Amino acid sequence: MSIAVSPALFAKLLCHWQQLQGRHHLPWQQQPTPYRVLVAEVMLQQTQVNTVIDYYQRWMTRFPTLTDLYHAAEDDIMRHWQGLGYYQRARRLQQAARYIVDECAGEFPSTLTNLLTVPGIGPYTAGAVMSFAYNQYGPIVDGNVKRFYSRYFGLDAPLNSKQSNDALWAHAERFTPKNNNRQFTQALLDIGAGICTRHQPKCDQCPVQTTCFAYHQQQTELLPVAAPKKKKTTLVLHFAWCENNQRLLLEKRAPDGIWGALWCLPEIAEPPKSASEPLFTFTHALTHRQIHAYVWRKHPLNALNLSEFAATEINQLGLPTPIKQSIKVHLPPLR
Repeated sequence: MSIAVSPALFAKLLCHWQQLQGRHHLPWQQQPTPYRVLVAEVMLQQTQVNTVIDYYQRWMTRFPTLTDLYHAAEDDIMRHWQGLGYYQRARRLQQAARYIVDECAGEFPSTLTNLLTVPGIGPYTAGAVMSFAYNQYGPIVDGNVKRFYSRYFGLDAPLNSKQSNDALWAHAERFTPKNNNRQFTQALLDIGAGICTRHQPKCDQCPVQTTCFAYHQQQTELLPVAAPKKKKTTLVLHFAWCENNQRLLLEKRAPDGIWGALWCLPEIAEPPKSASEPLFTFTHALTHRQIHAYVWRKHPLNALNLSEFAATEINQLGLPTPIKQSIKVHLPPLR
């Protein structure tokens, strides 16, 4: 479809709408330094805004500058990320901080090209930092923007296809303004989150309704074309419960994999042969997997990265949410 609006007018309409109707009081919108924007954007990956706000504020209180994050202990970082999930994001944030301090003399890169050299910063995050921190040209394409652009431009390829990805970024690069990009980018996110919603979009409130392909073709419920759903798999895990004088044995998990770099009950390959039934079980849903966990009494364990902790010490560790909840129930001092 040939859109009957120029990129300049498109941006003007979105910016005017954002000024009147958009969000202006999110914590990362205040004093939008490159570091503050980076932390927010990484937290917002795969996580809702309302969930992120408290985590962001606690993080910025504990690690207010890039240098504070650079020097932070991994356990401290993981404890402040606990509950957000996708824990590799927290480690990537520190990797980015270390790169900027060590390789860039502590100066945050200020171009798209240079931002993309920082570990953990991809095209979307680089565009967000350019937009929000520098108010400069920085195209973005995230989940909400994909939906908005797919409807507006009438893209009929599945969202996870290369064809769709290439078309979305091409439109983003063309329609992103060179100036006043902070407000334009915020408008995109605000419209995607509150107007061009997955179901029952509020088309009558959209500032570019009159030139939207999906609206005129009555395809707002058909676009975007959904990617085929991945079948959720089941993962069975076994853990050991080793308690001694109200001190619990925990294991620091490897950096990669589920709950990487967090403290956890020690994982074992199979139930103990002498055990007839587990001490307790729990389930936990991940994006594409459902965990069924069995916790067994087992003494002793010989493995690396094991330490005993009292209840008060456990509260200071970064643990996966279902593990921490289980420990609170079954270790008396934490009840």
